[in-house]
Amino acid sequence: MYEERRSSAVPGAVLWRAGGGGGVVLPDGCMDLMWAGERLLVAGPDTGPHPAGEVPGGTFSGIRLAPGAAPALLGVPAHLLRDRRVELADLWPAREVRRLAGRVAGYGDPCAGLEELAARRAAEAGPPDPLAAEVVARLRAGDAVAGIAAAVGLGERQLRRRSLDAFGYGARTLGRILRLRRALALARSGMPYAEVAAVAGYADQAHLAREVRALAGTTLGTYAAASAGANSETSQPSGSRSTA
Repeated sequence: MYEERRSSAVPGAVLWRAGGGGGVVLPDGCMDLMWAGERLLVAGPDTGPHPAGEVPGGTFSGIRLAPGAAPALLGVPAHLLRDRRVELADLWPAREVRRLAGRVAGYGDPCAGLEELAARRAAEAGPPDPLAAEVVARLRAGDAVAGIAAAVGLGERQLRRRSLDAFGYGARTLGRILRLRRALALARSGMPYAEVAAVAGYADQAHLAREVRALAGTTLGTYAAASAGANSETSQPSGSRSTA
């Protein structure tokens, strides 16, 4: 079971609920604040597939934050959470986390509690680094990293350092992940794989196949077959029990 909806209170965020067993979590450039059995957790940015079962529990709720948005909200550079699932109490004072867990538990829908928590925290923390949104937009438009660095007035090394803090990895890695998400969405729509490769910006279908294997740990055919019939308008989140 998996369902999601756009947040009306946190720009760019998606609220989701997942349950059931098995599945693999794929990288998406995002970070998630999760509710699992009275516990608040954070799913950091992934660089490859993760087994959903690495976080024990039966049903999860979460808010998936847009690429680059989580560090300001959490007060932690994204690279410190790369490929990790951690208790929020490992990042914030335990007493504060217990109080927040009580607030989330008080909602009939944990997603609503997580949304309120994230919106309140975002208002207190202030806006995320505006560089992050520009980098994401330019990567999605297919711009090269060198061109992005020049456009934002940074050297490539400076851009990498800023990207590590904002996304958990450099802009090149983020670009590969965003391109993969687009390719997977196109494949789910039924587009022929050769056309997927061309539209998503790969050199050829073989290049696409290598990237799917490297970042998702599977083949495009296996992913498309497993995703058939999924009810999801947006890419599945870092913390959910998505199937690949």
